[in-house]
Amino acid sequence: MILKHFPKKHQKILKLSIPAAINSLLDMLQVITDLIMVGRISAFAVAAVGLGLQSLTFVFAILTLLHVGTSALLSRFVGAKKMKPASTALSTLLRFAFFLSLPMMVLWYILASHVYVWFGTDLEVVALGEDYVQMLTWMLPFVFVKLVFVTALNASGDTKTPMYVKIGSIGLNVILNYLFIFGSFGFPQLGVEGAALGTVIVNILETLIYVYLYVKGKMIYVPMLHYSKALLQRALKVGLPASFERTLTFSSFMLFTVIIAHYGTEVLAGYQIGLRVEGLAFMPGIGFTIAAMALMGQGLGAKKPLQAREDVLLVLKYTVGFMFILSFFMIFMPEKIVWLFTDDAQTIKEASLYLRIVGLSQIPLAFNFVLSGALRGAGDTRRTLKINMISLWFVRILPAFFLSWYFENILVVYLAMISDTFVKALWLWKTFDKGEWQKIKV
Repeated sequence: MILKHFPKKHQKILKLSIPAAINSLLDMLQVITDLIMVGRISAFAVAAVGLGLQSLTFVFAILTLLHVGTSALLSRFVGAKKMKPASTALSTLLRFAFFLSLPMMVLWYILASHVYVWFGTDLEVVALGEDYVQMLTWMLPFVFVKLVFVTALNASGDTKTPMYVKIGSIGLNVILNYLFIFGSFGFPQLGVEGAALGTVIVNILETLIYVYLYVKGKMIYVPMLHYSKALLQRALKVGLPASFERTLTFSSFMLFTVIIAHYGTEVLAGYQIGLRVEGLAFMPGIGFTIAAMALMGQGLGAKKPLQAREDVLLVLKYTVGFMFILSFFMIFMPEKIVWLFTDDAQTIKEASLYLRIVGLSQIPLAFNFVLSGALRGAGDTRRTLKINMISLWFVRILPAFFLSWYFENILVVYLAMISDTFVKALWLWKTFDKGEWQKIKV
């Protein structure tokens, strides 16, 4: 009802963005529920779960291939009102996602036991982390298929259905975590492994709901078993550079974590908690990013590039406003947020330092989110790959390594991190403003 007071252009964007933001927020909450609840066990458990979730981002980098490829292709078909090829593309991508997930599942299950050793973490963190990550691998086929469904719905402008599904699943996740982590009501007390088991069950049920909606014709897409090699190639053409970019990005983030791990378990645990809290702050930005991708693709599909540009700029204004408000809480009251995750005084101190620093970069981060999403929605994934890689390595990773070695102070490492955010924001804006994305064909 409140949206009726906004201009029509704003209503269109907010109807897409707000449910997507809520869904992303709940998605993050579903993940960090593990971190919050194991935080009552020990700092070792926090480090194990946090590092485990971060290490799984290598797998999620592959999901970017599906996310960007599906969004760019289907949003253009929807914008052009070509629902038959859109439905064929969805069927094709669902099948591709499932078969892609199988080797990823096997590979990650084998490698999971080595991740913590590579980081040189304490033996207790290694033992807890292995059980956690290996359990999570069982959800990968369901996560891959679910992502395609969610992205397809977002591309069509339906961001409410994923939000409703997530609202139900987040509550179930809390209940399952309570039962399996602490062994309540006669359930086995599995600790860190129980947190993973709850997450696996929830992801399986979410995927089954989307399959049911698809088969019963509750989506805009027609359920079918068709497969198109040509459409898959079109999706891969856009998705592969984005996936490669995300893989290299996560690899650099892991190196960044290696730098931080040398400062001790408390600093590492504080960094992991800071990342999760910052992840919550990301959610409005991610919601608006999803809207920017969909509106860009639909606008170009409808042969209205100027309308697509106007929509993206309006999305950007809202994102900057939301993230500016969130930066206030991160800078001035981080301790009140961090205590939800842990009782350890030193970990709270380290996490609060991280949040104060990243709070200063929330506005340029809004530019990064929306403009990267818009360019990917246009299919301009090679340029975003170039921008992100150069900035990450030459502004963040290499300076952080040398500054850490010279000063031995975690503060300079965090300052190098936010410098990267400012540089990328400026570069992405110049790229978007040139408008060369209008010429790209998907």
